[in-house]
Amino acid sequence: MLLAEKGLYLQSLEVLQSLWAGYGRICRITATSHSPSSSGSTSRTGSTAASSVSTPQEAQSFILKLIAPPPTKADDEGHTRKILSYQAEQYFYTHLAPLLPPSIPVAKVLASMNEPHSNGTFTMATILNDLKQDYPIAGEKRDVLSPTQVYAALDWLSGFHGFWWPRVKDMNRRSLVRPPLEEVRRDGQDAANRTVWLNGGYTYLATRRKEYKSLAEDYDSEWNEPLTDWEEDQFSVSEIVAAVLAPKQQGWSPSSDYMTLIHGDVKSENLFTSRDGKEVVFYDFQYTGLSLGVCDLAKLFTCSIPLDMLIDEPSVSRELDLQEKEKKLLERYWTRLKRESGKEYDWKIFVSHWETALVDWLRFQASWGFWGNTEWLEARVRSILKDGEWKKAVVGNAKMAGLWDDAEER
Repeated sequence: MLLAEKGLYLQSLEVLQSLWAGYGRICRITATSHSPSSSGSTSRTGSTAASSVSTPQEAQSFILKLIAPPPTKADDEGHTRKILSYQAEQYFYTHLAPLLPPSIPVAKVLASMNEPHSNGTFTMATILNDLKQDYPIAGEKRDVLSPTQVYAALDWLSGFHGFWWPRVKDMNRRSLVRPPLEEVRRDGQDAANRTVWLNGGYTYLATRRKEYKSLAEDYDSEWNEPLTDWEEDQFSVSEIVAAVLAPKQQGWSPSSDYMTLIHGDVKSENLFTSRDGKEVVFYDFQYTGLSLGVCDLAKLFTCSIPLDMLIDEPSVSRELDLQEKEKKLLERYWTRLKRESGKEYDWKIFVSHWETALVDWLRFQASWGFWGNTEWLEARVRSILKDGEWKKAVVGNAKMAGLWDDAEER
């Protein structure tokens, strides 16, 4: 029992929610120590992590994330994605989160374990401090963040991305998690030696080929032709954009110098704030991995920022260039990102990356289902796709990233 190994015993347990497809549960637990000086260390498995979380005599609140997935076929992409995501999240909390400074708060691990079973399944448990003790306001559903909360979220993201930007170069690329089916081919479903995702997020094209194929066959969709028809030789805009954004396992691309660690699932439901909204903390790091920081922003802007903070007019035009309000939000993030990282990021390159991320995010939404500030996103991408300068740059970057060379090798 993880609590017992820490000198704690359970007082109460409340199930907060069930996980996707019944793969586990998230619970709030309270525990007290056996003695005022309890300071045991966990030793259940090699993945168990020690923590500086104090264990005073009075009851403390923790969050237990318990994963116990059912057995399934190895070629089930959705299942494999989830299994890998839970393992990546546990790695983040136990190995990477402790490196972050106090100015970038995340949950702290009390203890964790990952126990394999003979039938190929496993049981995973992670006990974290309860963020709601210090950040009592839940982000709740999409599109409800106040301006103060929006600024706090941008500041947290710029700090997180800025912290990891100069450090990701030291990560062992061979240990990073590949797209789900590639992982199955490479090493079965055993990710014991894996860390976080090579490509952060869960919407990138390499892991959404089925959805992309559906969009390519959906001739009633406005986005069928713009996103799936060949643009350059045998490649669509979606494939060109994906090549620009994708981190490389080895070698260089024009985006390589700007890669950082992203959260991977940025939305209001995955954050808590202080009562005044000026401080924010994100959780749910299942899809953290390498990418451009703007890929986190694309989802945040679409799903969690009020529309009136993005557009200058009362309503959304059919096509939208970069708006002044949108620009101010981006500038806040961009300025703090550079300050935190100590690195330079030319504004024109940053905006090009931002607009490329918007096109990629729209590709996912168009193939999966729209939600959030849909009109704004579509209007922005209509404008971006008509921008000859952007298109020339993104095609050039994709060529330098090796898209055409990779196609010849296949």
